[in-house]
Amino acid sequence: MQTAQPALLTFYSFPLSGHTHRVALMLSLLDVPHRTIDVDLRGGEQKRPAFLALNAFGQVPVIDDGGVVVADSTAILVYLAKRYGGQVWLPEDPVGAAAVQRWLSAASGPLAGGPAAARMVTLFGASFDVESTLARAHALLAVMDGELAGRDFLAGAAPTIADVACYAYVAHAPEGNVSLETYAHVRAWLKRIESLPRFVPMASSPVGLLAA
Repeated sequence: MQTAQPALLTFYSFPLSGHTHRVALMLSLLDVPHRTIDVDLRGGEQKRPAFLALNAFGQVPVIDDGGVVVADSTAILVYLAKRYGGQVWLPEDPVGAAAVQRWLSAASGPLAGGPAAARMVTLFGASFDVESTLARAHALLAVMDGELAGRDFLAGAAPTIADVACYAYVAHAPEGNVSLETYAHVRAWLKRIESLPRFVPMASSPVGLLAA
């Protein structure tokens, strides 16, 4: 009699999204078997009943791990770390957990309103105020650069989901006309993330400072 195989984790993605890259990177770093389904955001697939049944907010990413459905990129990082990575990626001690949460909050706040928003202007034609998004981006990068002068990773000496949450939109900030030239510690941090085993990049887009 054959033993039933566990259902493969399903990852609902959009390749140009830094939010979905967080999940793609985490799945790869943890070596979690999965299948990826790209959602047609331009065609409005995320607003149709089948997808809204997975995430009522109508946003990617979403994962379905054997019937456990989790939406929101940082929530998914927490789930994956707890389910497959343990304390290596998400510390249990109060100080370590708080340090990670600080940067998850930054990923959903100044990172989203700065580098990510600036990239949305150049890549997707978003109608954000360019001057304010660039100002927020450089304010965040200045804080990151100062803190990374004293440690290798955002929340301490080892990589955590905090680094995964912040990587893509910082690495791709030049696509939003945000130069990383003056942030040497940030650039060194990006290289450390890119040197991790099973690192996977997000495809670059020829916009902003990367335009031909």
